[in-house]
Amino acid sequence: MKKIVRLFKQYYNSISVVSLFLITALVILYLLPREGKFRYEFQRGRPWMHETLIAPFNFPIYKTEAELKAERDSVMADFRPYFRHDTLVYDSVASVLKDYLDRRMELFIDEHDIRNGQQESFDQSENQSFNSIANQFSSFSIDLLKQIYEMGIIAPGATSDRIFAEDLESIIIIRNNIGIRTSPGDFYTQKTAYEHLTNNINKWMSERFGDNSQNLVAFFNTMDYSEFIHPNLYYDREMTERVRQSMLDNVSHARGMVQAGERIVSRGDLITGDIFQILESLKREYEAQLRGANLNLVLLGQFILVFSLAIIFYLFLYHFRREILDNVRKTLFILFLFVLMVSVSILLIRFSQINFYIVPFAIVPIIIRTFYDERLALFMHTIIMLLVGFFAPNSFEFVFLNFVIGIVAIFSLTNLYRRSKLFYTAVIIVFSYSILYFGIAIIQERSITAIEWMNFAWFGGNGLLVLTAYPLLYIFEKTFGFISDATLMELSDTNQPLLRKLAEEAPGTFQHSIQVANLAEAAIYDIGGNPLLVRTGALYHDIGKMSNPVYFTENQTSGFNPHDLLEFEESAQLIISHVTKGVEMAKKNNLPEQIIDFIRTHHGTTHAKYFYRSHLKKYPNDEVDLQKYTYPGPKPFSRETAALMMADSVEAASRSLKEINIESINALVETIINNQVSEEQFSETEITFRDISRIKEIYKNKLRNIYHARVEYPE
Repeated sequence: MKKIVRLFKQYYNSISVVSLFLITALVILYLLPREGKFRYEFQRGRPWMHETLIAPFNFPIYKTEAELKAERDSVMADFRPYFRHDTLVYDSVASVLKDYLDRRMELFIDEHDIRNGQQESFDQSENQSFNSIANQFSSFSIDLLKQIYEMGIIAPGATSDRIFAEDLESIIIIRNNIGIRTSPGDFYTQKTAYEHLTNNINKWMSERFGDNSQNLVAFFNTMDYSEFIHPNLYYDREMTERVRQSMLDNVSHARGMVQAGERIVSRGDLITGDIFQILESLKREYEAQLRGANLNLVLLGQFILVFSLAIIFYLFLYHFRREILDNVRKTLFILFLFVLMVSVSILLIRFSQINFYIVPFAIVPIIIRTFYDERLALFMHTIIMLLVGFFAPNSFEFVFLNFVIGIVAIFSLTNLYRRSKLFYTAVIIVFSYSILYFGIAIIQERSITAIEWMNFAWFGGNGLLVLTAYPLLYIFEKTFGFISDATLMELSDTNQPLLRKLAEEAPGTFQHSIQVANLAEAAIYDIGGNPLLVRTGALYHDIGKMSNPVYFTENQTSGFNPHDLLEFEESAQLIISHVTKGVEMAKKNNLPEQIIDFIRTHHGTTHAKYFYRSHLKKYPNDEVDLQKYTYPGPKPFSRETAALMMADSVEAASRSLKEINIESINALVETIINNQVSEEQFSETEITFRDISRIKEIYKNKLRNIYHARVEYPE
């Protein structure tokens, strides 16, 4: 048992990484749709490259989406909204109107002192009582209102507005559960109902009274009828939608049948639009039949494909990016992107209302290119395309388009610390999508008018989603501990609080750091690597000297050296401690681990040789503990940290040159770097002897330029 535990601890990292790959493959396998695949690949406008295809069974020829849309539009052109007629509205309004008229007449009688014995003549030819006239008016008003409500008053709302805005010829009004097609002239709005009511009442009064009986005319004109105009035609959403759906459902999805044994296409035949639709129909029926049968075999096939791709990707990382497999967090990040893109792809396929072209697959190579390199970005993008292409519609078209777009994204995104760069990349992606799709479409359709122009809008949406890479990079940085060029640009600003403090408390060290940054950046730019990373690391590599700045020669301006008062071992410990104190300061100020690595490694496991040799010279018979004169390390483990270590040693030593000329500078650079190589300080990096030779030449030239400027243009 103890042996098993020991082995588990020894191989914990490897076990964790393999487990992550296994879990990722199982998750993707679970998400994949359990569907069989049609055995033939074909494209519109190209010859049929397989054997003669005979229909294996009867199947319908399905209409294209364009045909279905045209038929649905034709059906919907004759569709009318449904309104329900409410008969109870009039009953309630009529009784209220009757009471209202009676009250108004009573008030009028009281105001004019009209009683049964006193009557006023309203018409020269007739001598009628006021009560008789009032009753006639009441009956007329109620009858007129009844007529209006029988025709119907439509309720206001979006649907009503659309009826009049679009000038619909008719609507369907349901009366007593019977739908009757009615034109807009046969029902009212509240406004037209009020106008019709008042106009007819005025006409009735004009015919009855003419210019006589001004008191009565005035009385009838004071009536307010707006309170009695209420809608009784209400939009029946449920009925409308039910009828609409029924009409759409009645649109046939097929336009013919292919009988079993019928020849569909022969080898070499051009796949025209009609043949393409027959093949698509066969593919649809074939995959539908496979959906319910032999699921275990489908699962087995998917298992083989998914795990094969997972193994290939693992081997790629093992041979070319081993540092990712050595870090569980980095491996988790890479595999998370796999699962994310596959999940989004499957989700959009299941919800077919959104076009598949909206998925921003270029985000993955952009993110990987930002945190790693182009080779990993391209390989990972290729694996994702192969995996998603297996179940994506129009597989060849999908893989071709997105593979090229991934390459375009990688090549166009040289750096991301300029905010405009990502926008430029998004524009290039949209343009590339459009050009490539246009080329494929005219080959397939052989007609510009038949191209699905809406796809170009989806490409635009894809470009907008690519811009989300910027906030995603920030989230991934904080979550997985990465560092982007944008963050490096912020950190390399000398107005950062820590760098300002270094400039104030240790100005000599600050100037030294700037010169080291210039040297190391030039070297990495030449041999390959991240120049911005090494520059930022160089600016912070000596911040530990702020704890005791006067003990470092570059900060000693008065000629007094405090080391003269200390023992050699104590002096060495003070010098060496700037590494550990620098790491502490960096962590306290939340600097990224990638920057802290430069602080840890810029002296590697070398020795404080001046104090060590001074000790041996003064006390030749003493036994010296070399460990007390040795930097804690670790050794540099990347091109960037190696270039910084060489630049730091060379720049510091150059300050002590007694005679500055080409020969002395060349000898200094050769001696220092050769000593570091002989001590195997760069054994854990990928740096080659050719790289070291290039670095030597760069440092010699840079130092010659620096000291030439100092001699020619003294400060």
